[in-house]
Amino acid sequence: MRDKLAVFGGNANTELLGEICKLLRLKKGDADIMRFTDGEVQLKINENVRGHDVFVVQSTCFPANDNLMELLILIDALKRASADRITAVLPYFGYARQDRKDQPRVPITAKLIANLIARAGANRVLTVDLHAGQIQGFFDIPLDHLFAVNIFVDYFIAKKMEDLVIVSPDVGGIKMARAYAKRFKAGLAIVDKRRINDKKAEVMNILGEVEGKNVVLVDDIAATAGSLVEAAQALKNNGARDIYACVTHPVLCGPAIERIEKSVIKEMVVSNTIPVEGHKKIDKIKILSIAPLLANAIKRINGEESISILFDE
Repeated sequence: MRDKLAVFGGNANTELLGEICKLLRLKKGDADIMRFTDGEVQLKINENVRGHDVFVVQSTCFPANDNLMELLILIDALKRASADRITAVLPYFGYARQDRKDQPRVPITAKLIANLIARAGANRVLTVDLHAGQIQGFFDIPLDHLFAVNIFVDYFIAKKMEDLVIVSPDVGGIKMARAYAKRFKAGLAIVDKRRINDKKAEVMNILGEVEGKNVVLVDDIAATAGSLVEAAQALKNNGARDIYACVTHPVLCGPAIERIEKSVIKEMVVSNTIPVEGHKKIDKIKILSIAPLLANAIKRINGEESISILFDE
């Protein structure tokens, strides 16, 4: 194990950063992150990191551009302070939804952000539930991709629900839904929908048996929650009993909270890869911490141990 371990972070998710440091029995790295009068990020590392194995915890969530710049500048400062190795810990990797050219003259922002992180000086990346698995290949540095599935599975197993079926709200999420169904030893169903635009989707068919079943809808991201709510309503119309939602990254922007409150979803379980602000903490939303998973991964990377065991626990 490398003796000199340090964990720093920006302002994106200070609560999660504190939890990780507590589990690792470390003090949070001392850095001042401020703003110049024109809004530019001003940063200074206040402790010696020469030769240290440094982990930078920062989700690139809202405000995405500010949090991304904090991450890049923090990495650059640590590199120039002669840190031995810098690992960017991205509980939520933003800009991931544009991961291919599906229309003429559009960017591939996921690749652009991967290039920026590596160019800033990161030696490796640790992240959770990427929007698309192929984004791993956009990085020219090592990337460890963790999955939140076991955190959610433990929670739902404790509920001891019967007649359970796992549902993917779209065809693209079938791989994630299958992972949940395997661990629950439950049935699997898919909501087949046709997307009208990036804000609206029309539900078409339910593939699988959901009548009389308790349902857990699983997805990686809930932004405006339109697809999730429409999928839940379609399942209810097809005879489903209690409907739960399970989402790793609670982006929850625009009308998301209002939609969830009015929906047929009984409970929505999310992780804290993105902080759920006070006005979004409604009774229907249950937050589970991803800190133990990330702390364990950081400890293993620092000790030069394999983290593949974290995929199978």
